[in-house]
Amino acid sequence: MVLKNKKWDHKYFLKMREEVLNSWETGREVNFEEAVSYLSSLPREKYADYVLRKADESKKTLLQPRAGVPILKEHILLLQYLQKEGGADILPTTIDSYTRQNRYREAQLGIEESLREGRSLLNGFPAVNYGVRACREIIESVDVPVEVRHGTPDARLLAEITLAAGFTSFEGGGITYNIPYAKDVSLENSILYWQYVDYLVGLYAENGVIINRESFGPLTGTLVPPSISISIGIIEALLAAEQGVKSFSVGYGQCGNIIQDTASINVLYRLTKEYLASFGYYDVHVTTVLHHFMGGFPEDEARAYAVISLGTVPAVLSKATKVIVKTPQEAIGIPSKEANAAALRNTRQVLQMLDSQDFIDKNKLQEEEYIIEREVRSILNSVYSIGEGDLVLGTVRAFSSGLLDVPFAPSRFTLGRVMPIRDNEGAVRFFDFGNLPFDEEIKDFHRKKIEERAKYEKREISFQMVLDDIYAISKGRLVGRPK
Repeated sequence: MVLKNKKWDHKYFLKMREEVLNSWETGREVNFEEAVSYLSSLPREKYADYVLRKADESKKTLLQPRAGVPILKEHILLLQYLQKEGGADILPTTIDSYTRQNRYREAQLGIEESLREGRSLLNGFPAVNYGVRACREIIESVDVPVEVRHGTPDARLLAEITLAAGFTSFEGGGITYNIPYAKDVSLENSILYWQYVDYLVGLYAENGVIINRESFGPLTGTLVPPSISISIGIIEALLAAEQGVKSFSVGYGQCGNIIQDTASINVLYRLTKEYLASFGYYDVHVTTVLHHFMGGFPEDEARAYAVISLGTVPAVLSKATKVIVKTPQEAIGIPSKEANAAALRNTRQVLQMLDSQDFIDKNKLQEEEYIIEREVRSILNSVYSIGEGDLVLGTVRAFSSGLLDVPFAPSRFTLGRVMPIRDNEGAVRFFDFGNLPFDEEIKDFHRKKIEERAKYEKREISFQMVLDDIYAISKGRLVGRPK
């Protein structure tokens, strides 16, 4: 089968599925017809799409933390705590690093060692090792939807097990869970693996079970220019829709400038719906996700709360459907359940206090939306063109040539020439455009913004500014000013 953006042949899927389910012993627990019956029996309040639709209609912003520990009973207690004490609207199950690399034997050893030691020795929940029946205990122990969050280039078996277990949202994609996470996985392979996941989600939809899919918007989480993450989110939405996905959440990671972040979510929502419709995918429900800052956090908890609070503001102004909440302990490792719940309450407080307030500069917002939209259209048009009308082929070729690029990514399948920098107001601009397909008007906009900062700081534009910006928030600033 030649890799294209075409809906899979069912026989091809079934042949691959047999291999996937037999790749680890718990895969043999999966029975699609039984899984459909089980999912259909769940109350609608446990369906992520239902909860997201209600929030979208009422312009309410939902809250979701990150959380996952390796011992099943402790993971259940953790989620129950975050639901009760944190007020989470959607709960996560964050998967451990061994499972993300399909290293299930090491994950099993991690479970056993965690049980012996009486503490978590994995950085997440190894769902594949537990299998369908055990994972259902998670779903049945809480009252809200549970999403799988991970970072897996090949998530086929993970998807089979967790969806059959009752998880109704699944994050990731062939780009967003490859380029920022892996070094040696080709885009051809990861896109193929995620077409499998999306085809599986499409099969559930054909049987009346709507699973929400979500792209990972922050990418590398380090000064990612909005147009790059938005373009990739739209591509993943289009690839998912072709395989039959009917509910898709596009994500974006907080950069720090309130106007730019608000504009980015507005453009992300508007253009995702526009591009889906232009390709004939009229029945896909689109929602937006804002991730609190994914870069380096201050070690001081009080200052960390300030970063979290600031990140909540553009969610209110843009009416983002969901916020992925960070904690005040990000700088020191995996947060406690108490810190996680406290961050949820903090975010809820900010959301409620800002509700109905409208204080943003509309002219600046429109200017930012205009330039972001121009950039996104330039990238997507180039991807489609270089792919000769096929989005998969175009994506692979665009990354290879640098027409699409992600800064600071570990993958050797992206050119890595794009370099970001903040302007004088903290918005993320381009220090080096690499091979991105921007015209001179777009480039001049960025150059002028950076020149304004250089003039203000009385120093030459240089790579030192980029380095200063990377560490700025962890040191108490947004822009990396010279000492």
